[in-house]
Amino acid sequence: QVQLVESGGGSVQPGGSLRLSCTASGNIFSIYIMGWYRQAPGKQRELVAMIDGSKNANYADPVKGRFTISRDNAKNAVYLQMNSLKFEDTAVYYCNALIGMSISASPDDYWGQGTQVTVSS
Repeated sequence: QVQLVESGGGSVQPGGSLRLSCTASGNIFSIYIMGWYRQAPGKQRELVAMIDGSKNANYADPVKGRFTISRDNAKNAVYLQMNSLKFEDTAVYYCNALIGMSISASPDDYWGQGTQVTVSS
């Protein structure tokens, strides 16, 4: 099977920075899209940023200009550099990946366990 393991969450003051990392392991043939989602208390999970295999990235409007998503295809890893953090960025951040386990298999969606990001003074 496939596992996504995240790291890098924590607490930071407004205006600070954090970098999240996520590595996929297991029976992987190809990773098509990798992304980050977040879920704040009482809110639905929302897309933060996503990046495809050619490293084309898309961002949610609230994080444009502050967050940068990147990936290392050789390491099956995706990263999220978060700068100028705001109170409203507080959430559990989840790594997501669309992964195919063979050339003939349809890709499946996989999720990490989530990492807490707290922005507070």
